[in-house]
Amino acid sequence: MSQAHVDTVVPDAGPRVPTGESVATVAQRLDGLPLTWLHGAILAVCTFGLFTDIAEVALSNALAAIFSAPPHDMPRGGLALLLASVFAGGAVGAPVFGLLGDRIGRRRALQASLALMAVGSLAAALSPGPASLTLARALSGFAIGGFPPLAATYLTDVMPPRRRGAMLLVCTGLGSLGGAAVLGLVYALAPEPPLGVEPWRWALGLGAALALFGAGLFGLMPESPRWLALVGRRAEADHACRRFERAARIMPPPVADGAGPAPAPPVRAGFAALLADPGHRRRTGRFLALYAIAPWATLGFPLLSTVVMLQKGFRIHESLVFGALSLLGPPLGTTLTALVVDRLERRACLVALAAAMAAFGTVFAGASTFPVLVGAAIAFNTAASIYGGILAIYATELLPTPVRATALACAWAGGRVSAALAPIVLLPILAAFGAHAMFGAITLALVLSGLLLLRGPGGLSGRAVT
Repeated sequence: MSQAHVDTVVPDAGPRVPTGESVATVAQRLDGLPLTWLHGAILAVCTFGLFTDIAEVALSNALAAIFSAPPHDMPRGGLALLLASVFAGGAVGAPVFGLLGDRIGRRRALQASLALMAVGSLAAALSPGPASLTLARALSGFAIGGFPPLAATYLTDVMPPRRRGAMLLVCTGLGSLGGAAVLGLVYALAPEPPLGVEPWRWALGLGAALALFGAGLFGLMPESPRWLALVGRRAEADHACRRFERAARIMPPPVADGAGPAPAPPVRAGFAALLADPGHRRRTGRFLALYAIAPWATLGFPLLSTVVMLQKGFRIHESLVFGALSLLGPPLGTTLTALVVDRLERRACLVALAAAMAAFGTVFAGASTFPVLVGAAIAFNTAASIYGGILAIYATELLPTPVRATALACAWAGGRVSAALAPIVLLPILAAFGAHAMFGAITLALVLSGLLLLRGPGGLSGRAVT
């Protein structure tokens, strides 16, 4: 460990201990465990939260179709701002929640993210007009941007190395069901809206309730023992480790009597560690670039594909059916990939998936029949979902524990900025030059991603993280 990591005290509650030894011991205890029911419970709660998070993002797909057609027929500039608002909020919220994850703990930061998501969703459901809806969606986005990188950080901290990639992909795959679920709900309620309330308002209200419930579930989960040890809270780290060991039916080691080496200063964490170490800065910069490029394809396509359907002559209810069907592939494809992901080289997978997305997007741009459009969209969205999941695995494995939440959230924030810009840039391109031009811009982004990946380091498939 470099000197840059050990010269600043992290303020926090709890007893101070020989941090380096504590972190190493905790890591050995966690990494030697089999997969237990407690790991499964953490995975289930993270997946539930991600389901809610992705449903909130995917609702923008329905809003794009609803507000671009009568009776709303929102002007193009207002529609672009509405679609961009959730991602603009995420660009600000992601680094804030990343800092909280490294300062107050992974679990508490995840709870705060879901609680704020509930507030934003409820405000959006009750919004009286487009302006207030846009502001409420920005507030939701502030929380939405923080949850995925925090969940990936938490899972990376606690999952056994041989199952880490699989667990992250299962979370991504099952969590992505939220997109199809919310679009299906809006479509199902459209013919006869309950109480005369618009279906998208019901979807937002339900999302608020689910987010609040998810925040409560996280209160039952243990904090990351790695993080607790990192900030010098040895007793709590030991207690959290014992919960995992008891779940594995492994006898925990005897409680330490306090004897041992002289205490060392706690490890620097968060932005302090990120700014102090050139290696951390370079690696964070690479992932920031990858996350900034990815949304032009992985989010630009599903966000605007329903608008492309309208441009190709399909009616609004057909575009909503298309939107829901196009999101059915990612859960299955991503979950199946989890079976083999820990035996695959991360970087090579990402390059191959970028090439696949370029091919499927080209097919979609040129197609005119409903079955071909749905098939191409399912294939594209499945590849995009797997790409996003493996990119999160790749990043969390290569970012060390002291900066994992902060660095990943900063990279995620770069992605939210791009996601906010994507509809503002791609929608005028689509309107002025057509689908082929828009997919040309998406393909360019995929090519840039591939080049950046080829120059990067390999991943840590099945190996312990630092």
